[in-house]
Amino acid sequence: MKKTFISAVLFSFACVASAQNTTLKTKISKKAESLESKVISWRRDFHQNPELGNREFKTAEKIATHLRALGIEVQTGVAKTGVVGILKGGKPGPVVALRADIDALPIKERVAIPFASKVEGEYNQKVVPVMHACGHDTHIAILMGTAEILASIKSELKGTVKFIFQPAEEGAPEGEEGGAKLMVKEGVLENPKVDVIFGLHINAQTEVGKIKYRPRGTMAASDWFTIKIKGKQTHGAYPWLGVDPIVTAAQIVMGIQTIVSRNVNITESAAVISVGQINAGVRSNVIPEELIMTGTIRSLDRKVQDMMHSRLKQVVNSIAESAGTTADITITNQTLITYNDPLLTEKMVPTLEATAGKENVSITPAVTGAEDFSYFQEKIPGLYFFLGGAPKGKAISETAPHHTPDFYIDESGFVLGMKALSDLTVDYMEMNSKINNTN
Repeated sequence: MKKTFISAVLFSFACVASAQNTTLKTKISKKAESLESKVISWRRDFHQNPELGNREFKTAEKIATHLRALGIEVQTGVAKTGVVGILKGGKPGPVVALRADIDALPIKERVAIPFASKVEGEYNQKVVPVMHACGHDTHIAILMGTAEILASIKSELKGTVKFIFQPAEEGAPEGEEGGAKLMVKEGVLENPKVDVIFGLHINAQTEVGKIKYRPRGTMAASDWFTIKIKGKQTHGAYPWLGVDPIVTAAQIVMGIQTIVSRNVNITESAAVISVGQINAGVRSNVIPEELIMTGTIRSLDRKVQDMMHSRLKQVVNSIAESAGTTADITITNQTLITYNDPLLTEKMVPTLEATAGKENVSITPAVTGAEDFSYFQEKIPGLYFFLGGAPKGKAISETAPHHTPDFYIDESGFVLGMKALSDLTVDYMEMNSKINNTN
């Protein structure tokens, strides 16, 4: 009889909590729709005035001003130009972090829109055009809108929200630290200690209104390598008197391609090795004494990543030795594997399905692009998903990829982005409060 009574009480509590959350979701939905034009306006402003990594001064100022106007506690100068907002809800509960990256890329825009970027900036001591060619401008605007939504229901939130506006996701300038790694190093996940983190990325190859996700390894670890080949300089007419680092480099480029094709089980895990830059020589008839080449390694499994590092060194050194020379190789880790915690993902996918419609939420194949959101996920459970940004009815094959001059985003998907982040926040808080109240 006693157990029956307790079960009835718990069921009654769950029903009340569910009704309260439904009311909250209605408020979120209405608020998101009312903010659409404002969010689009913010996005266009950021798009027209992009700033490169660790130089997002005006961007950060606009974000901080907005958060302060909402009554949110603001920290600036985090990881150089990052902004963090802390919103304490009216009830006790977990700390949920929401993240948006804020930097642009050294790319010249080619899209015919009235708010196209004409900005130039300095990138590694060179003057370059600057463009939001990966959608970070949309991430900023969506998270600013989400902050306004959650601030409007502050008294009903069962926990604290930490808004993380992160600089330098695309990488810090040469010789500088930056990005999520530096934010974590400076304690962004502490004071208050964050329990879980959610993030989204707009995707130009996913139709507006749709959401894609993947449990476990979602985006690849990114490692950069530099190879310096020592040659022996000689006249181009007498190659037998020297050691040619260019021919050696050509053999190395071909040799390292066999690492993926012959050492990686591609049925289990994707991997990539690409050489992106080769620099050597001063004129056509001189064989140089040194060559420098750089490239990237992408992997979705840590064991595969370790094997590729080992094989890369082995292949490079063996080919250099066979050519009668030596090669120095350094490998630098840029990002970790973007790993969606499987338990968290399983719990939160129903929220995404309820927000977007079950038919609009699907699992995506793993991506060999990289994201430094992975540094947050290394420390705490996280869920990172993709938000549709391709115009409805347009063939995905016709949409320009990210990091290109023709990159374009349909702005009609921003409302769904705000709803998704807000709903994930309140649902996670609700789940946690239920657990706390039944213990």
